[in-house]
Amino acid sequence: MKIVTAGIGGVGGYFGGLLARQYHNSETEIFFIARGAHETAIRTAGLKMETGDGNFTAHPAGVFSNPSDVGIADLIIFCTKSYDLEETANACKPIAGSNTILLPLLNGVDASGRLKKIFPDSEVWDGCVYLVSRLASPGVIRESGNIRKLFFGSDAGSESKLFSAEKLFRDAGIDAAWSKNITETTWEKFLFISPMATLTSFLDRPIGAVFANAESVKMLDSLLQEIKAVADSKKILLPESVTQKNIEKLKSLPDGATTSMHSDFKKGGKTELESLTGYVVREAGLMNVPVPTYQMMYERLKSPAVPAS
Repeated sequence: MKIVTAGIGGVGGYFGGLLARQYHNSETEIFFIARGAHETAIRTAGLKMETGDGNFTAHPAGVFSNPSDVGIADLIIFCTKSYDLEETANACKPIAGSNTILLPLLNGVDASGRLKKIFPDSEVWDGCVYLVSRLASPGVIRESGNIRKLFFGSDAGSESKLFSAEKLFRDAGIDAAWSKNITETTWEKFLFISPMATLTSFLDRPIGAVFANAESVKMLDSLLQEIKAVADSKKILLPESVTQKNIEKLKSLPDGATTSMHSDFKKGGKTELESLTGYVVREAGLMNVPVPTYQMMYERLKSPAVPAS
């Protein structure tokens, strides 16, 4: 089996590294798509992994900047930023055959639909992760949280392939689960990341500082209520306890931890604003669901010249 991880950042590097360690020199080949100094560092000395369970170096079967050098893949795992998905997916067209499975592990809930437009004849799954991990430097992945879960599934996929993928991930030490209600699972994650990504970016504060301030906690509550109303309008059945569960997960993160979107805003580059905040505003508009807090923060974040706090 040939597995390709496209995007060796915090998410792709962590899961790809575990896969590469487990299947090194085996019939299951793990390939990475990376670029520049990161690609060079991995090719030269492997991918150095710093995790809560210990440090190790992973050696993939190959690392390439040009996906076409890999050959036809059985599974392509997309771990790019949301704003890079189309560019990466189009670059991966030469390695997607008629039996290739595509699994996006991106923030947001629209990745699989976007992939289906590019690969209309391929089997596209849905997926989401809970993970605090980042690219610390070229060739180095640093995982620093206490949540390390991967969920995947498909409403129309092959059950035998889904079962095999779950075993493959678990054998590599990945806390992975095949979800038979993957739409609800990905939306539960969306309710976890979208409000906090929006709020940390709007306030320019880490997660711990959000919970330390009564006014920002009220803002978070408003965002959670609004996104839950959008999910309800889309007939996505989520447990009533989902909001409180997500708050507890967020509180369990290190005080200095923040969201990847907030980090991107601080760097001054591209962000996932459209997938994590704008998507909620647009879907709410289609269904006439009022989301005033989301709308206000979205408009402010779209205009960086206006102070966010």
